[in-house]
Amino acid sequence: MDNLTPREIVSELDRYIIGQNGAKRAVAVALRNRWRRQQVTDDLRDEISPKNIIMIGPTGVGKTEIARRLAKLAQAPFIKVEASKFTEVGYVGRDVESMVRDLVELAIIMVKAEETEKKRLVAEDQAEEKLLDLLLPGSSDMPSDTEDAQSSTRDKMKRLLRMGELEQRYVELETEESTMPTMEVMSPPGAEDMGINFKDMFGNLFPKKTKRRRIKVEDAREVLIEQEAQKLVDMDEVHNLARQRTEQNGIIFIDEIDKVASPGGNQGPEVSREGVQRDILPIVEGSTVNTKYGPVKTDHILFIAAGAFHVAKPSDLIPELQGRFPIRVELDSLTEADFVQILTEPRNALISQYQALMETEGLKLNFSDEAIQEVARIAARVNEQTENIGARRLHTIIEKLLEEVSFNAPEIRDANIEVDTEMVRERLEKIVASEDLSRFIL
Repeated sequence: MDNLTPREIVSELDRYIIGQNGAKRAVAVALRNRWRRQQVTDDLRDEISPKNIIMIGPTGVGKTEIARRLAKLAQAPFIKVEASKFTEVGYVGRDVESMVRDLVELAIIMVKAEETEKKRLVAEDQAEEKLLDLLLPGSSDMPSDTEDAQSSTRDKMKRLLRMGELEQRYVELETEESTMPTMEVMSPPGAEDMGINFKDMFGNLFPKKTKRRRIKVEDAREVLIEQEAQKLVDMDEVHNLARQRTEQNGIIFIDEIDKVASPGGNQGPEVSREGVQRDILPIVEGSTVNTKYGPVKTDHILFIAAGAFHVAKPSDLIPELQGRFPIRVELDSLTEADFVQILTEPRNALISQYQALMETEGLKLNFSDEAIQEVARIAARVNEQTENIGARRLHTIIEKLLEEVSFNAPEIRDANIEVDTEMVRERLEKIVASEDLSRFIL
């Protein structure tokens, strides 16, 4: 992130997401502001809070994809949660603080992987010595007058090992096996994430037993490297770094925020929705959440909310929560021209995915430009006739188009399949001709 300007962030997002320039610019500025905040003086740094974003737009236009790609760019702890999964305190369901606990867990996985990678060179050396001990058992019990010969043999084995000459030889390796019995703990509603780790509490009460495995040297090396790296990693330091990274760089994406809005001030079940908003509010405002790795402050976590707002409006959210999302971005519905771009331009373009899948069977898929245009036209038409689900409609259309090819692919290996306009119309036009029929099939 040190070298990525907002323009470069948008350019990177353009490789995967078509259109939605307003949303891309907003998240690019928000991400750059994370870096800018780290450059200011300490006394001012704590005063600068992130400018949370709420993205408004129909389903399938790229809201989730923007947030997901943003997190990859930032190399930051990122979690996506569904607002509709939470309930207010006192009801059966997940409490909102669990999103922060989940974010910390992800940060620990990230930091642990990074620290393990840093220790890999040392771990490789130690694993190599362990492998030599396995390949030359009993070397430590040799008489002193044979130590020189033993050292020469060890050096020779080390050279062969590094040259890859011993990869297919088998060794016996001992690995630890947990003997802790399976326990099912019934917790009260809302307490599923209370942070008590029963495995940690009771793990030491049960003896650990080892299991001998006979595996190839190439597989044993990776097992030993992982074991040695785990010993070298300081988990207390990992926990501290993970908490710090969560607090300073964490991103929480709250999807379906509109599902907890109460349209028109209705009563009844809507009260629970408003309760979820009230529970989310202190997390977004900045509070301290207790986790099993220690307290985590949410003051500088970036929150990105998104919703279609078909029934409710952003103004139906409680005013305090609205105020905590100062940046509002409206995403556009996708057009036929957008569908053509989505099919062909992004790095993970849908047509490229299917071509790669068929290549595994020895088939080469060739789409004509007219066929791609026809697929986009049909997708746009079905979205108009039935529910508009955005780019997700393309997945259904392409899957239906290539259903027969995918099924018969193993029997027709080493062939070229030409997908032209005639094939597209033959497979799809009858289905989309009837609006009522398309509602059930597509």
